[in-house]
Amino acid sequence: MPGVPAVPSYSSGTSDVPLLGDTIGGNFDRTVAAFGDREAMVECQTGRRWTYAELSEVVDELALGLLELGIGKGDRVGIWAPNCAEWTFTQYATARIGAILVNINPSYRSHELEFVLNQAGIRLLVSAESFKTSDYAGMIEEVRPRCPRLEQVALIGGPVWNSLLENGKAADRAVLDEIVLSADDAINIQYTSGTTGFPKGATLSHHNILNNGFFVGELCHYTEADRICIPVPFYHCFGMVMGNLAATSHGSCMVIPAPGFDPKATLDAVATERCTSLYGVPTMFIAELSHPGFEGYDLSSLRTGIMAGSPCPVEVMKQVIERMGMAEVSICYGMTETSPVSTQTRADDSIERRVSTVGRVMPHLEVKVVDPETGLTAPRGEPGELCTRGYSVMLGYWEQPDKTAEAIDRARWMHTGDLAVMDAEGYVNITGRIKDMVIRGGENVYPREIEEFLYTHPDILDAQVIGVPDERYGEELMAWIRMREGKTPLTAEAVREFCTGKLAHYKIPRYVHIVDEFPMTVTGKIRKVEMRQQAVSLLGLEKAAAARHA
Repeated sequence: MPGVPAVPSYSSGTSDVPLLGDTIGGNFDRTVAAFGDREAMVECQTGRRWTYAELSEVVDELALGLLELGIGKGDRVGIWAPNCAEWTFTQYATARIGAILVNINPSYRSHELEFVLNQAGIRLLVSAESFKTSDYAGMIEEVRPRCPRLEQVALIGGPVWNSLLENGKAADRAVLDEIVLSADDAINIQYTSGTTGFPKGATLSHHNILNNGFFVGELCHYTEADRICIPVPFYHCFGMVMGNLAATSHGSCMVIPAPGFDPKATLDAVATERCTSLYGVPTMFIAELSHPGFEGYDLSSLRTGIMAGSPCPVEVMKQVIERMGMAEVSICYGMTETSPVSTQTRADDSIERRVSTVGRVMPHLEVKVVDPETGLTAPRGEPGELCTRGYSVMLGYWEQPDKTAEAIDRARWMHTGDLAVMDAEGYVNITGRIKDMVIRGGENVYPREIEEFLYTHPDILDAQVIGVPDERYGEELMAWIRMREGKTPLTAEAVREFCTGKLAHYKIPRYVHIVDEFPMTVTGKIRKVEMRQQAVSLLGLEKAAAARHA
């Protein structure tokens, strides 16, 4: 109708379930009181198990041990370790006393470790001795002289760690009840894997992460009967919030399949522990589905799960539903700075919605899509930058008010940097990163669209599309492809032939690179920045890369 304004790309999440006003410790205590005899955590590699009552006992002992060491409210405690029970003990013990847990990426090297120790002002570092090829103890000793605020290191299983637990056993538990905490206190610092420069420490409160974990669990319909397999890293929000906090706020069981992701260990854990829910980034599900022994696993206990962390290919999502029996599997979208989830698909959404969108706004949150140039809310159906507002938005970047102001505007909207489209019913589709968008000869190209198309090729296991420098067009398209086992590697000509007539000519990749693996962060996010850097030398594009553009 003429004169009727377009519906804006804005949506708010209504809910009959109120936000939690608890601290993490208060909420955990309520769960222990209700489900003390139920299994809380299983560590598959060692066979160790804890009921909620037993887990609470260890958490309190560690909390008291930290107090005895002089760690208190507001002090920063670093945790540098792969997934293990001690990671979870530390998460809940620090929350119990109001210390701020600083998650350190297990793949960091010494210079990154030194930066985080100093930037966060970490007083105590809890660390594994080593993991895979990383000698954590050696790197700590290397940087320690340059980290003046680091007072103590507790290697898991070592003398300092053991003394923390022993001292806690002997301490008076009434001391814990005297600690006064606010749900709005900072409780966690998570460093974002920035593509340039050093990472920034997203500072999150009890209120941020407890509520986000709780509502993720609500939309997965978790109860005390659920058993959640968590192969994603604890150091990231996916593991410690969507995994651990979603579990403990519902009395569900946390199942740790292995210290790091291993497809066989994950499938073993699901089958042996009769898990009802399985988490993963797309690359993890791809590895599980393509595992040689996949068909031999009994995965009939699976009901739901979450695929998140990077764009979820439609074809992979369909296979997870059909071949893994995860009929209620959910896609979550978010970022560390928003605790992390902003949108999620629901179990009663249509299959089409659940495989091709990242769902609708979460309860008690707002999302909108804005024109990146003007900042104005775009009409529904028009692309723009996705923004989020509500309880989940971080307190800020640790001691970086300038960086915080760049990300969160005056109205407290968090600008995600992601390109999105919101449809008439409020479902959101992520079309890529603003920085990933390729401009070829003046045409805006969104790699996600091309990746989704390449997934329909029967011989392609995984595909990533990037822009590479080009003297004529400014940028050209390059596809990095992983082939299915036993399939002949595709040539650039074969890929072009597959795409011709189905994609616009400017969307067809000029270059094709066949790989066994993509460069990845430890959380399974594809490092497209690194791929672009490699592509310049692989293709001999140094001259084009050096060309200056307006």
